[in-house]
Amino acid sequence: MNGSPTSLASPLEVRGVTKLFGDFRAVDDVSFSLPAGSIHGFLGPNGAGKTTTIRMILEIIKPTSGSINVLGHASALEVRQRIGYLPEEKGLYKKMKCWAVIAYFATLKGLSRKAAKQRAFELLERYGLKDFATKPTEALSKGMGQKVQMLASIAHDPEFVILDEPFSGLDPVNQQVMEDIIRDMAKRGRTVLFSTHVMQHAERLCDRILLMAKGRKIFDGTVVEAKRTIPRRVRIETGNDIARLRELSEVVSIRELEATNVAGSPTAAHWELEIRENADPQSILQACFASGIRLRSFNQSDPTLHEVFMRLVGPDAKEATFR
Repeated sequence: MNGSPTSLASPLEVRGVTKLFGDFRAVDDVSFSLPAGSIHGFLGPNGAGKTTTIRMILEIIKPTSGSINVLGHASALEVRQRIGYLPEEKGLYKKMKCWAVIAYFATLKGLSRKAAKQRAFELLERYGLKDFATKPTEALSKGMGQKVQMLASIAHDPEFVILDEPFSGLDPVNQQVMEDIIRDMAKRGRTVLFSTHVMQHAERLCDRILLMAKGRKIFDGTVVEAKRTIPRRVRIETGNDIARLRELSEVVSIRELEATNVAGSPTAAHWELEIRENADPQSILQACFASGIRLRSFNQSDPTLHEVFMRLVGPDAKEATFR
């Protein structure tokens, strides 16, 4: 066990990293850092350069240019026992028992056989796999097998954990367990970087996100900051004239979405109002009442990370998967 995590301000510093495969620029001048103890989402459509960047961080491949510092060292290989890694390509030793797989990987990272076995059973019990501890991994469903591999990657209690598409192929129940594992690590001061192209996981879990497209970084910041890249909106439904609302200082623009025709009632229109960042949506509601605008509906909502992704990535976002 590693005990308390390091006091490093940033477990990972990536500076001006580029990776070329022949003439193809897979990663193009990317820089970012991770605050210690944070959950950091690494987002982008397939082919954005996420896995290539992760492999450079771990020194599985070397960058063409730029520098990477991991846990205060120029090479991840120097601190590999302090790192946990779940690769995108999942796989287990089919004939090994679940506890033995987890214990085996823990011993590779420095735990004694006795401590590794104890740790394996503790993890299996904590995350709902106690009844499968002595079964061979080939008897597991894909989701359960992926959880076992996840537990094997963190059995040595690493300070810095990198997960490449950890939610890929999981059903909703196992996705929730994976989220619980990630949250538990962060609560204990560990730093987690995980890649995904499923925005809902990032929105629920992340302190910060890094968004890539075509090998380039296009956003790096908190989820709140990401949502601020899209104007705030209010949607209303009314059959009245809304000319008065166009005069409000809080309103940037208004566009009509669709008309609704309810039997026995006058036709109503749906309107979307883009409002200024610091404007209070309730002021729009009050203006409607003051102007005699009768509302069938009034809705205020923050943009989702999905919407941010679509706006920032553009046409390439269509390649991403949303669940």
